[in-house]
Amino acid sequence: MNAGYRAVGPVALVLWALESAVSGQPNRRTGVCDSDVFIMSGGVTQDLKLCGQNSGQHVYYDVENVNDSVNVIMNLTDNNLFRMWEIKVTQIEFNQRAPAGCRQYYQGSNGIIQTMNFADNGRHLADQDYTICMRQEEGMCSIAYEPCDENSFKIGPPVLSDPGSGDGVAGDSRECDDKIVMPCDSEELIMPEASGPGVCDLLHCGSSFCNQGEMPCRIESSVTPFNIRVQFGPGAREESPEDNLGMCLRYEQLPCYE
Repeated sequence: MNAGYRAVGPVALVLWALESAVSGQPNRRTGVCDSDVFIMSGGVTQDLKLCGQNSGQHVYYDVENVNDSVNVIMNLTDNNLFRMWEIKVTQIEFNQRAPAGCRQYYQGSNGIIQTMNFADNGRHLADQDYTICMRQEEGMCSIAYEPCDENSFKIGPPVLSDPGSGDGVAGDSRECDDKIVMPCDSEELIMPEASGPGVCDLLHCGSSFCNQGEMPCRIESSVTPFNIRVQFGPGAREESPEDNLGMCLRYEQLPCYE
């Protein structure tokens, strides 16, 4: 099923609120949507491919200065009998838009963020590269993240500690095909080839959000703007679905101190 959507008037973004979004699961070993797939293309935002269970998720799509339609394609296979979708589309003018580059944008001093298709018996999707942003609320200067539960951070098999580091820190996630990239407070953690200032690439792939054995698991950052980047590769390797459930994090913004 194909559909075209054209923005009307001085519109900068289109918000797609996935109030119900249930379709066929991806390949359990690779994360590729090789059964049902929902594809959004056009505009100036990277194409988006979704499948599985994504009810409650939302997506911002940049259409500023775009004259062509945004195309929505649903490729549905015959062997999946249960599907359900209800999508609310909202046009957003420039003065109300989310910050540039934010595929998802959360408001409020606390909340929950999840990767796509985070669900019981789910598997994180392949070929994902987007930024999740949290609006910095008034009087808040830093943000803390912690897993929703002990099994809510599974992005690839466990990462072994670097025996040469002497600090028990998990291995460099630049070796991971799938990873979460977060801002850092310390310049010592900045990647030399990072796409922006203050971006680090530690501890955010494998089976633990924090250092192995660190409890309670909680990471704080005062780098603004508050955001997390999701970078999942093309699914070229087969891996256990139990090691690739994805990510669910609770965030809490922390007040400024004089």
